[in-house]
Amino acid sequence: MRHRHSMTFTRRAFLQASLSFGVVAPGVASQQPVLSPYQPRDWDGDPLPYPDPDIIALDDRFRSYILFNTPIQRLYVGTLWAEGPAWNGVGRFLVWSDIPNNRQLRWIADDGRVSEFRNPSGSSNGNTFDRKGRQLSCEHSGRRVVRYEYNGDVTVIADSFQGKPLNSPNDVVVHHDGSIWFTDPPYGIRGNYEGIAGESELPFSVYRVDPSTGNIARATDEIDAPNGLCFSPDYRRLYVADTGSGREIKTWEVDDELLTNGRRHVQLAIPGTNTITGADGIRCDIDGNIWAGARPGVQVIAPDGETIGLIRLPEVCANVCFGGERRNRLFMTASQSLYSVYLGIQGAGIA
Repeated sequence: MRHRHSMTFTRRAFLQASLSFGVVAPGVASQQPVLSPYQPRDWDGDPLPYPDPDIIALDDRFRSYILFNTPIQRLYVGTLWAEGPAWNGVGRFLVWSDIPNNRQLRWIADDGRVSEFRNPSGSSNGNTFDRKGRQLSCEHSGRRVVRYEYNGDVTVIADSFQGKPLNSPNDVVVHHDGSIWFTDPPYGIRGNYEGIAGESELPFSVYRVDPSTGNIARATDEIDAPNGLCFSPDYRRLYVADTGSGREIKTWEVDDELLTNGRRHVQLAIPGTNTITGADGIRCDIDGNIWAGARPGVQVIAPDGETIGLIRLPEVCANVCFGGERRNRLFMTASQSLYSVYLGIQGAGIA
């Protein structure tokens, strides 16, 4: 029997609390009810009773995504800064990056074992798999996007534009037409902890790699510091997290090779406060909601820009992806740990 999560806030209480904060500027997530303080849990001790208190609905639309009888699980601890989770459906494993340790790790679904998958990794950040099952990685220290072939060879997808080196590719996604889209902010060249210190020679941009010719085109540089990115379920929109001065999620319409009508989709605040917070890695579900690594864990943003749900974590969450046999398991890379939770919704796309 399927149960529904009992809510802390009724719909009426939610609306009253929201209205009590007054008018919210367009494109800024509405103020949410004040949350109860986060209660630290013993991840290796006795389990908490259901429902998990840190899977929180802030709007009725989130209720159907909460499974009454599932917990947030910590699958691994031991990274310095975890990033770039990507699910491989054939191998039934998750690969993710430990940027400062210059390695990639692999969590295997069959037995929960974690092993070192790739070392060195080029201080890789974002990872995904293309429509042929080949892994794509954004390398900070190499300042490039690479593809790992079936035989283990490495193909450089992009390492320069107009004769100048890229900054430090951050995250990557694949369109259904096979084109590869990636962001190129400066984070991997600002020091020697997450890459190799270097000079920026190009504007911080979003790029598209043509699937037929391999040609690289700048899709947009109308963004301060592009970070995580994802397509809407129908691939007609591209969402990009801006972790620069704007600290917002921007969106564009996708018109074949072009991006048009760029605008702010939402500027997030920590629920229950007026404190603006930025999103890092983002992924869409099949209903068009954005699941964003954003304090205090993962925020879930509806297509209209409202934050409707929250997964609280004890660590800063950098990135997320959907996986598992039915693509209804959310994996979250959060600082030193890897977490997951089953949901009543499936992820969109392939990785």
